[in-house]
Amino acid sequence: MAEEAAKAVTPNAELLEWPKKDKRRLLHAVYRVGDLDRTIKFYTEGFGMKLLRHRDIPEEKYTNAFLGFGPEESNFVVELTYNYGVTSYDIGEGFGHFGIATEDVYKLVEKLRALGGNITREPGPVKGGASVIAFVKDPDGYTFELIQRGPTPEPLCQLMLRVGDLDRSIKFYEKALGMKLLRKIDRPEYKYTLAMVGYADEYQTIVLELTYNYGVTEYTKGNAYAQIAVSTDDVYKSAEVVNHVTQELGGKITRQPGLIPGINTKITSFLDPDGWKTVLVDNVDFLRELHKED
Repeated sequence: MAEEAAKAVTPNAELLEWPKKDKRRLLHAVYRVGDLDRTIKFYTEGFGMKLLRHRDIPEEKYTNAFLGFGPEESNFVVELTYNYGVTSYDIGEGFGHFGIATEDVYKLVEKLRALGGNITREPGPVKGGASVIAFVKDPDGYTFELIQRGPTPEPLCQLMLRVGDLDRSIKFYEKALGMKLLRKIDRPEYKYTLAMVGYADEYQTIVLELTYNYGVTEYTKGNAYAQIAVSTDDVYKSAEVVNHVTQELGGKITRQPGLIPGINTKITSFLDPDGWKTVLVDNVDFLRELHKED
C-alpha cells in the first residue's frame, strides 16, 4: 500500500521540477488599444521604445504591433492589439501598471507631459524612502510607473497585477511557471503586501509584481489587458505541470498544448487562481516565427 502511494507521488514530484530546469523567460504582454498609431507614437516618442514588428490580419479584423527597448530574442516587449472599429476598452480594477526604469524620471515626465501624457503622480521620492518615481497614464488609460535607476538591459522592468491571496499566487507562479520569489514587502500603513517574482534579478529583467490589498479577494478584469507569454522548451510537459498545480491551487488550462493553425507555433494557455492568463510558447517555434517575419 505504502509502495503504491509512493509511486503515485513520485511522478508528480519529478514533474514539478521541470519548470526549474526549463529554459524560460517572460516574452511579452498582450493588451488592446483603441488607436494603434496614437499608442505607437506615444511609446516611441515618449518612452523611447522601438517598433519591432507590425502585422495586419484583415481576415480576423485586427492589427498587432510589438514594441520594446530591445530585440524580442532577448527583451520583454508589449504586443498591442487593435481590433477594427473598437476605440475603447475597460481596463478593470485588477490590472495595475507596467514599470519603466529610467536614469532621469523628471526629464522623462516632462517629455511625456509635452506629448499629452496624463501625469497621475508627479516625480519625487517615495514616502519614507529614497527611490524616485512617477506615474503616468498612456492614451488608453494604462498606467506606467517610472522608476529612477541606473543603466539596465531591460528598462521595461515590471508588470503589476492585483491578486486575492498573495501566498497562493506566489506558490502558483513558483510551481506552475518556475519563477522565483525575489522579494516580498508588507506595507501595513497602506494596507497592502507585494511580491516580486521572476526568472532573474529585477534589475536585470522584467518581473511580475503581485499585489495584495488587505481584505480584497476579487477584482474586475475588464476587457483591455489580455495575457503574458512565457517561453518553454516543451509545451506538452509544461501543460502537465500546470494541470497538476491547478488541481492544488486553482486556475485552469484554457488551451491544450498543440500547434496554432496557420502559424505552426506550439502553445498552451491557462488561467492562474485569480483568472490572469498566461500563454506558454515553444522556444524554437517562437524564434522561427520572428525570423520568418524578418
